[in-house]
Parts: sequence; structure tokens; C-alpha cells
Amino acid sequence: MALTASVVMIYIGMMMLLLCVPNNHAKMTKYSPAPQPQPPAGNSSMYGATPGSLKPKECTPRCTHRCSKTAFKKPCMFFCQKCCATCLCVPPGTYGNKQYCPCYNTWKTKRGGPKCP
Repeated sequence: MALTASVVMIYIGMMMLLLCVPNNHAKMTKYSPAPQPQPPAGNSSMYGATPGSLKPKECTPRCTHRCSKTAFKKPCMFFCQKCCATCLCVPPGTYGNKQYCPCYNTWKTKRGGPKCP
């Protein structure tokens, strides 16, 4: 009986200890940073995706690719070429990746929306 009582007391003590220990793993994963977008696979060169790396005559083919998946090709091409002429870069891919060409993020419309596609 004394052996059973001591086993029960040890078991209760271990449970109390587990309840008092903070769960640090949950706190660490709760505040982990979001993954950053990566450039498209197969395009190892960042030529044309960094500010000032394009020549004005190279804007049309880059914008053609950038606007290739939109339903609004004419306005997309118009604003893409306007932004490319100013920024001399076009972000890689057909959408997003604007962190590679910061001028695309900072240029806004009168209403505060993004000017560049």
C-alpha cells in the first residue's frame, strides 16, 4: 500500500510539473515570419527585374510577357510600358514579385492603388 501511495504521489508530481512548464514551441511558431516570394524557376538571371537594368527598347517584350495572362491586355500593356519607361525594370513573372522592382510598388494612382501591373 505504501508503494502504491508513493507511485501515485510521483505521478501527481510529474503531472503538476508538466502543467507548469510553458509551451515555448507554440510561441516560437506563432510569430515565425511569412515565407518570401521567390523568382520564377528557370529564370536564374535577374536582368530586367532590378531597377535601371533595362534599356527602353527592351520594355515591350518584358511587358508582353508580364501581361500575357490578363484579360485586360491593352490597359496592362499601356501601364506596364509607362512604368517600365520610368523604372527601367519589369518584375519577373505575370503577377506579383514587385519587390524586385520597388518603383512598381511606390508608384500609385490618385486613389492610392497600384499604377503598375
